[in-house]
Amino acid sequence: MNKSMGIFSRQLGLALCAAAVFLLQACATSGRFPPAPVTATAQDYSYIVGAGDNINIIVWRNPELSMSVPVRPDGKIATPLIDELLAQGKNPIELAREIEKQLGKYVRDPVVTVIVTGFVGPYSEQIRVIGEAARPQALPYKMNMSVLDVMITVGGLTDFAAGNDATILRSSEGGKQYSVRLRDLIKRGDVSANVEMRPGDVLIIPQSFF
Repeated sequence: MNKSMGIFSRQLGLALCAAAVFLLQACATSGRFPPAPVTATAQDYSYIVGAGDNINIIVWRNPELSMSVPVRPDGKIATPLIDELLAQGKNPIELAREIEKQLGKYVRDPVVTVIVTGFVGPYSEQIRVIGEAARPQALPYKMNMSVLDVMITVGGLTDFAAGNDATILRSSEGGKQYSVRLRDLIKRGDVSANVEMRPGDVLIIPQSFF
């Protein structure tokens, strides 16, 4: 009986030591990154067309050349008189000017307007949410999008999320990471924890073990 109790005591001691080490590591990790800046959006941001977008092409006085077309997975579009044209990576004005240039071979002084009607955006600018979100996914970036907007879209946190240990990986700053307090924001309504996102941000929500 004493031998069994001794083995149990040693096992319990090892388990407590392991839990203490893990707790110390978790505390160190949570404070490892600086808080995310509240404002992050560049005021000169311009939407960039990406694969999967739908665009409406309007050619003034040429309704037969006006149409709505999808941007293919290779980033290109095709229209009457234009077999293939790379659309991905251009903003709508740049794309309109390129279409005018191509149509100018067949139409005199074409005037083109491009309107994006379905938004996906290039992969490099999408917001990705991974980890303990209710619905992890990639989202098209929108100007002035905040982390609260992102969390509403993905359905909030799971029951196992360590919300206050979440981080933003910011590709526009060379992969720099910032800490964000998602639990305080969502569960406690602390709006001071709300911060703006930037194109290409990855929101990482770790799992809680306590």
